[in-house]
Amino acid sequence: FLSVLVCLFSGVTVASGQGAGHNHIGHVMDGWRDTPEGQGMLPAAIAEAGIAARHASLAAKDPSNLDAMKRHAAHVLHAVDPEQIESGPGLGYGVKKGAAGAAQHIRAAASADGASDAVKNHANHVATSAQNTVARADEIVMLAKRIAMATSSSVASGLVSELDTLAQQLLTGTDANGDGRTGWQEGEGGLEIAERHGNLMKKAEGLP
Repeated sequence: FLSVLVCLFSGVTVASGQGAGHNHIGHVMDGWRDTPEGQGMLPAAIAEAGIAARHASLAAKDPSNLDAMKRHAAHVLHAVDPEQIESGPGLGYGVKKGAAGAAQHIRAAASADGASDAVKNHANHVATSAQNTVARADEIVMLAKRIAMATSSSVASGLVSELDTLAQQLLTGTDANGDGRTGWQEGEGGLEIAERHGNLMKKAEGLP
């Protein structure tokens, strides 16, 4: 009888832990309380990254137009971290906040009692790619501020080129080690890699 109780209790513990872990996966992939339209943190970050990438391309379009470079760099900044600038075309959430939140919650999913090996493995991939994105976002913030202070198009254009490269990498990541592919590893994966592994995790767990 005692052994039956222990087994039943253990089963409840594992189920409860899996439920908590699945909740965190949902926060990352499907819905969270403070995101635009209540979407998941990762989709919110991806939406903002798309805006940032588009305006970075616009900033780089005419390297002789200082005003245009400054204007679009400010738009990139707003999409990446709206705490740095009041207005812009972004959603008001920011790539950095979404990616940082995704990394935090996916690690919580992996740490939950009863988390499966699939969750633990893919959570590492999601978190690393999301953290790569946070690092790129921080670099973009610094570049955008330097562009805002530039006094000539020649100075600004070099910075804008760096900004554009990093802004595209928010989504795609980069092949940092030159092996011909972009993986999830530190310095490589971006939000698209994070999303791919998040979806693989959901599939493995039978989540909709």
